[in-house]
Amino acid sequence: MALDERARACLLTSRHKLEEIMKPAYLMDHMISDEAITVEEEDMITNQNTKREQAAALVDLLLKKDNYSFRSFYNALLKEEYDELANLLKEDLPLTQFTSSSQFQTLLSEGGVPPRPEAFVPRPKEENEIREKLYKLQKQPGWVTVFGMAGSGKSVLASEAVRHKELIEECFPEGIHWLSIGRLDKPDLLAKIQTLCFRLEQNLDSQQFHRPPSTLDEAKERLRFLMIRKYTRTLLILDDVWDSTVLKAVDIHCRILLTTRNRSLADVVNGSKHEVEVNSGLDEDKALEILSQLSKIEMYRLPEEALSIVKKCQGSPLAVSMIGSLLRENPDRWGYYLRQLEKKQFRRIRKSSSYNYEALDQAIAAGIEDLSDDYRDLYNLLTVLHKDVKVTAKMMSVLWGQDQVDTEDTLSEFVNRAMLFVDSQSQPNVFYLHDLQLDFLLEQNKNQLKSLHKKMVERYVHRYRDRPLTSRDEESLYWIRYLAYHMANANLFQELHSLLFSLDWISVKGQIMGPAHLINDYLEYGSILDKENNEMCSEFQEFLSLSGHYLEQRPFPDIVQLALSQPHTSEVYRQARLLAQERAKDGKLYFDLINETSVDSLSRLVIHPHQGSLYACFSNDGTKIASCGATKNLKVFKSTSGEKLSEFELPDEVVCCAFSPDDSLLAVCSSGRTIQVRLRLLRTFQEEHKEQINHCVFTNTTRRLLLATCSNDHMGNAKLWNLNKPTCQNTIFGHFEPVNHCCFSPDDSYVSTSSNDGTVKLFETTSGNIWKSIDVRGMFKDPDNDDEVAVRCSSWTADGKRILCAARNAALMFDVETSDLLLEIRPSFLSTVLHCDVCPTSNLLAMALSNYAVELWDIEENAKKADCSGHLSWVERVQFSRDGSQMLSCSDDETIRLWETKKLHMTSAVFLKRNTDVLFNDDNIFVSAPDHCNRLQVRDGRTGDTFLQSEKKPSRIRCTCLRKDLSVVALGQEDGTVQVLPVPSGKPLATLWGHTKTVLHCQFTHNGQTLITSSEDCTIRVWNLPSGECKVLQGHKEQVRCFALLSPSSNDSRLLSWSFDGTVKVWNTESGQKLQDIDAHGGAILSCHVSPDGRLFATSSADRTAKLWHCEAWQCTFTLTGHQECVRSCRFSWDSECLATGDDNGEIRLWNVNDGSLLRICSREVKDSMDSFHGGWVTDLHFSPDNSLLVSAGGYIKWWDVKDGVALQTFYPKGNALRKIHVSSDFSTFVTVDSIGILYVLQRVP
Repeated sequence: MALDERARACLLTSRHKLEEIMKPAYLMDHMISDEAITVEEEDMITNQNTKREQAAALVDLLLKKDNYSFRSFYNALLKEEYDELANLLKEDLPLTQFTSSSQFQTLLSEGGVPPRPEAFVPRPKEENEIREKLYKLQKQPGWVTVFGMAGSGKSVLASEAVRHKELIEECFPEGIHWLSIGRLDKPDLLAKIQTLCFRLEQNLDSQQFHRPPSTLDEAKERLRFLMIRKYTRTLLILDDVWDSTVLKAVDIHCRILLTTRNRSLADVVNGSKHEVEVNSGLDEDKALEILSQLSKIEMYRLPEEALSIVKKCQGSPLAVSMIGSLLRENPDRWGYYLRQLEKKQFRRIRKSSSYNYEALDQAIAAGIEDLSDDYRDLYNLLTVLHKDVKVTAKMMSVLWGQDQVDTEDTLSEFVNRAMLFVDSQSQPNVFYLHDLQLDFLLEQNKNQLKSLHKKMVERYVHRYRDRPLTSRDEESLYWIRYLAYHMANANLFQELHSLLFSLDWISVKGQIMGPAHLINDYLEYGSILDKENNEMCSEFQEFLSLSGHYLEQRPFPDIVQLALSQPHTSEVYRQARLLAQERAKDGKLYFDLINETSVDSLSRLVIHPHQGSLYACFSNDGTKIASCGATKNLKVFKSTSGEKLSEFELPDEVVCCAFSPDDSLLAVCSSGRTIQVRLRLLRTFQEEHKEQINHCVFTNTTRRLLLATCSNDHMGNAKLWNLNKPTCQNTIFGHFEPVNHCCFSPDDSYVSTSSNDGTVKLFETTSGNIWKSIDVRGMFKDPDNDDEVAVRCSSWTADGKRILCAARNAALMFDVETSDLLLEIRPSFLSTVLHCDVCPTSNLLAMALSNYAVELWDIEENAKKADCSGHLSWVERVQFSRDGSQMLSCSDDETIRLWETKKLHMTSAVFLKRNTDVLFNDDNIFVSAPDHCNRLQVRDGRTGDTFLQSEKKPSRIRCTCLRKDLSVVALGQEDGTVQVLPVPSGKPLATLWGHTKTVLHCQFTHNGQTLITSSEDCTIRVWNLPSGECKVLQGHKEQVRCFALLSPSSNDSRLLSWSFDGTVKVWNTESGQKLQDIDAHGGAILSCHVSPDGRLFATSSADRTAKLWHCEAWQCTFTLTGHQECVRSCRFSWDSECLATGDDNGEIRLWNVNDGSLLRICSREVKDSMDSFHGGWVTDLHFSPDNSLLVSAGGYIKWWDVKDGVALQTFYPKGNALRKIHVSSDFSTFVTVDSIGILYVLQRVP
């Protein structure tokens, strides 16, 4: 067939550009593979003298060719990355026309479209209906859903519908890609999409994608790129889809055909949708034709029993095929199989909906009866397979106790008899039972289930007697998922105890399945263990509930190290300690938290659902939590374990969500001003809000179900929606500033709105008319402050007579009838109240605060009842469950915490600030730090005993230092004063005035008689304590954050100081003379360190460099470049040969100080949610005395192998943002304080 005229004109128009740029030799390789040109034609072209002449010859040849050759040439340009040339041809691409049936069959085969089954009968009516729907995808992407009961032949119909040349040429000229789905978990789904992406990328012959996608989100984006940019007219077929998760993973604006039993599955995705229903049964003639083909008997010669068998099978293609397969092997058993179907003695499947599975039940029974005794026993063992699981031949060989060759033969026999299914698209092949077959086996073998499960466990024990489970093969994955299930069903309680309470098992399963599946094990099986294990079960469950979110870190954390932070009385800690001691003998690093902390972990569960800001809400029955965030998706979790139940994707960031009173609906609002209601139905309302929607809430009952929304609109910023109408029922007017929150009164008579205009307004629900306006702004009258008073939210008491609202640093309670202020609650430290909620069943009020905490107050007693700490950033929302037993909080730290209200209480814990000093004295550890009440504490680091607690200081304490003899401690304050206190009395020995701004650092000299301080006032002061004399070192132009003595010798009085002004200065502390003034960096100097041998010092700066300086010549010897962020810290090794530097990206670099060369970068692991390699800035570094190890502080503490740059261990504090880590001289003890004030004293496990 001649080349399309548009394509011909395009070639002629683009000819000059093509001849100028392209290299024909590379292009022709691809075209020969496509059979678009011949080898002889290639030789003719390559015989031309120049590249341009070869290109001209190729264009001349194409002008004589057909549309298929033109498209092959276009694809070759793409594969060789001639994107500019390909774009010249793209608009005029002709429809593909296959010159031979072999080309068409090759396209289907390469796309994975399965061949026709052995017994095939055409069903033209349904095939044409599917094709008709597929033609609707010709001009725009969309979905075609082919649905029907199990065994109705959906897959065969789908494959036959696309076995149509004209359809492919006109609609999907770039190919068909078939994926067999079934019941998949996330890893299997990821593997499927990885395989598809690999297949598509191979066709492109592109080097753009150097590795397979490692997450579903990454795989989705990769597939989206390929489909939109490279394969715009490709059809993707998803066969046997069970879960909407699969569809969301490929919801990428492409053309998709799916087969499923669930008609509503495609409700969760976007785009045009078309449906084709497949009849549950064949007509008698077609069913007889299948029997004829399988039994190898011509239709007119079929025995009289054939028609009766078809009727008993009710036309089910699956049932008829199973009986036909049996008859092929036993052609004389027509009567026998008919009698088996008529007996109906095995009936597990009952009538459901419009489908009748009775005939299929009888067909399965007949198939089992026909097996030999050995095969029947093997088949019955399949009863214990967990529903929906697929297994490999290797796994079945373990279950059956056979070698793999015999197992493959047995599996083939079952597949041939249609008693087992195989997914041949998977590598290796996986086998599975249909749900109907498995349910039938469960019914038939219900009295043997215990022994069958026990046999399964015995197989596992025998298999893994001498080798551990690995996470890399399919067999191990099965045991990881289902071993506890088999033990529980076998009543092997002691074995189950040993499994569930094993840290090794937690490590293996947690790495593959995540924490939620482990928590589910304790919830599901904990009750069947012996009563004496109840406390142990609670300890392990609490460990995973509060530490499980760390299991999402990559690389995967060391479970033993995590467990060493548990209370020393728990079985979790006891087991971790034993394992740590054993592994430490082989050189493994572990660190025991040896100090007793008084900080209770009051939260019950921690979930890390999204990156970015979070919004979360309870379902009304309290069993689920919905969360949304900046990641443009909505997730629903179990409130007991954090297991993800479902996930929805939206085109925009999801701002808020709400469950309906009966939990059947879930409303979501996006930053794109769209409102959707999901779950049993999907409805998108018209965009009537003009600005971002801030909050949504349903009425409290279904009697008059409405949805309220509020937004940043200037007017009409609150609306009421009737779910039966596409537009809003009422627009509420009254506010002229953004409305932040809305909620219904307990009886749904009124809806309250909270606004930036400083008011809470109450509107009648039925009419939308305003009823009351409460002036919250008036409660904050301050003649010196005219700032706006934004009311963030409001919450009704259970009786509907009072309403509480959050504004500025208070929660205010008003009488609804009179609008009188009844109560004003101000939280600790005057923190901003970001949200509040009143418990529906008690007098408790929860307040979410900007100081990262939640406070609970009794509004009748006006008394605080509990402090809930643990979040690492602002707490944006709190909510009680409907029954008041639970409370959730969500924070900017990207976590949701769940709390049991009956267990919440006031804490006596003292929280320390991070401005610490530590003195190591033999085995004693002394810690000096200000506390949250601005008192100075000196403590025993091991026991927590307090040696000194000063009175509360009027100005914030910003620094402290201990004298070596522990007789006195010094502190510096924000008002510039310095105090020296004796230990233990704490009564000031001296108050030193002189600094005019915050004192940032203080340090005693070696003799303890002199105190040196530095300040934001740009000066350093040297205080002679006995005489009271003070020398002022002036010269810096910006704040002096720190300084260091140049030598440990008491005879050397030189001092090194550095400043945000980018300079380093050297001083004589005795005379006050400035010895050197060095203009070191173009940005602020953030750290400085003097080498142990006194020969060099190093500086690091916000200008992203570090520098090495000679201490005698005071010249820069090397500038160390390569960091991409501010270089926050630096430290010399003890032999003065190596320098470590750490930056704000979490990266650590090691340098040779003799030549300034980079030795290595400490391993770049996966970045965390803070987009850092270290959970934040690297703020401190220390080498071990033998220079083999390095410890670093940042968001957490890491220990490194200096030689290889590999992380050896990580300690995760409850808080983050560690400023400093104090290290003992033998590198065995480490002390730090985190952002929420918890002191950690870690000691290496010997």
